Amino acid sequence: MSLEGKVAFITGGARGQGRSHAIALAEAGADVVVCDVAADIATVKYPMGTSAEIEETVRLVEKTGRRALGFVADVRDRAAVQKAVDDAVAAFGKVDILCANAGIFSRGTVAELSDDAWHTMLDVNLTGVFNAIRAVIPGMVERGFGRIIATSSVAGKLGAPNMSHYAAAKWGVIGLVKSAAMELARTGVTVNAVCPTNVNTMMLTNDDMYSLFLPGAEAPTLDQAVPVFASTVPMGVPWVEPEEVSAAVVFLAGDGARFITGETIAVAAGQTAYNAG
Repeated sequence: MSLEGKVAFITGGARGQGRSHAIALAEAGADVVVCDVAADIATVKYPMGTSAEIEETVRLVEKTGRRALGFVADVRDRAAVQKAVDDAVAAFGKVDILCANAGIFSRGTVAELSDDAWHTMLDVNLTGVFNAIRAVIPGMVERGFGRIIATSSVAGKLGAPNMSHYAAAKWGVIGLVKSAAMELARTGVTVNAVCPTNVNTMMLTNDDMYSLFLPGAEAPTLDQAVPVFASTVPMGVPWVEPEEVSAAVVFLAGDGARFITGETIAVAAGQTAYNAG
């Protein structure tokens, strides 16, 4: 599968899934532009990606022989996302592939969640996807080609106690993807979502997440959390690697997926087998 001559734009590209997608798309032949917030978020109890990590993603893409650019942009800020896309087009001529990947995690019951936690979650994980999609649609429609791939989650298909705001945002991403796919169905632009289970990134491997999965444990560790993570996944693995999600992203970006739109692909080790969606 070749993406030679294509340009990919990835939000949340400083590390984790975003970095993995950047490298995988570059290895398939695409030039790559990444952006990330490069600042911590008050409601999130693990560090966000940094400017240095954006630069490292750019370096790793360039190591494949492809061109790369990195920008600081907060997906909550529509103007900032639009400027990053415009700068990408100015540098590379177009954006063919969008990975609307930026996302955060925090936790709390419906009764306990603060207004700030609720609004920040939806602003990043849902409105951020909307902002990125809106920024690339005009150019894609004008050229008659585009591949939009949003990161949802298994939580976008299943209920998720102690993280209702996260689940609501990820369900919303699926609704947005399906709606945009119908609107763009005759333009040459496809719109799909990937729905990962646990992924081996900072979003999962942090002290706050260990405490969520091991309530009542004092200072729980990764080693203690691994079997609990694995117990929630039918295939018995604690997580999938970012590269395994990237394989689905590269597929959706390629010609073999030209008639796939409005769909969700679960990279979930069987976790979504629990429901009919």
